[in-house]
Amino acid sequence: MVEWITTDTPVAYPEALSRMEQIVEGIHAGTAPETVWLLEHPPLYTAGTSADPADLTDPDRFPVYEARRGGQYTYHGPGQRVAYVMLDVGARGRDVRRFVKQLETWVIAALAEFNVTGQIREGRVGVWVERPEKARSPDGALREDKIAAIGIRLRKWISFHGISINVEPDLSHFDGIVPCGIRDHGVTSLVDLGLPVTMNDLDLALKRGFDEVFGQSG
Repeated sequence: MVEWITTDTPVAYPEALSRMEQIVEGIHAGTAPETVWLLEHPPLYTAGTSADPADLTDPDRFPVYEARRGGQYTYHGPGQRVAYVMLDVGARGRDVRRFVKQLETWVIAALAEFNVTGQIREGRVGVWVERPEKARSPDGALREDKIAAIGIRLRKWISFHGISINVEPDLSHFDGIVPCGIRDHGVTSLVDLGLPVTMNDLDLALKRGFDEVFGQSG
């Protein structure tokens, strides 16, 4: 069975990283269950393994942490649900691409509960929503805003880090980075889309969809 942990007060990034690593070691040793940890962080930026320093446009705005997960620069802060996913990918088939696809499917299923159509785009990590009400891009394409980020790391085939979904963060906080290295599209949230969704609403949607995507024990 997967254990769910929900922390209601913002968790400092170094504290979260330390706790994740402890859980990962416990899962590998057989002394801890697979775990999904739902939390928020105080405002901060994290740099993934592919981060370009030029994409950190305001380095003094918030603390910046080396995340050692896949991906580029990401913002975390209040109003954004972070779900750290510590699962035994080794016992689940050792298929990293399939695992990332499962994370994407899980996010999209949760968003669908609020009538939001999340989409995946080749070459753009994360989950996106079309914004037909916005002016089209210079090439005539629909504008798309990012609503969720995905970045994972594996250690001994145990995953950690995970996903973040924008419920009601201060979207101006994303201005200090080029989110995930993508300059041509924006960032949105459930509340920005006009949906009065609470953190608890999203948590329930994530829990409802988890077993269908991942199974209870892999």
